[in-house]
Amino acid sequence: MKMTKEAYWQRQLKRIALLLTVWAVVAFGMAIFGAPFLNQFSFGGVPFGFWMAQQGSIFVFVSLIWIYAYFSDKADQEAGLAETEGSVSAAGEGH
Repeated sequence: MKMTKEAYWQRQLKRIALLLTVWAVVAFGMAIFGAPFLNQFSFGGVPFGFWMAQQGSIFVFVSLIWIYAYFSDKADQEAGLAETEGSVSAAGEGH
């Protein structure tokens, strides 16, 4: 069953909203607002709130990019929008 454009974009928007929510919770919630609580614990000898602000949020952000690319690729395939050899243009070519 081929997906409609509206259904495809609804799924994309839901995915983006979910991933941005996770990013906001990690970046602001854990690294800024939750830091005093998280600093009660240590990770590798460093207070965990500090580690989340300096390293953990970056790991989460890179993970979110990978998750977005993976699931978007799957959605593209389901919608019949996946790139193939013939559908990819080279640099400088017109579409």
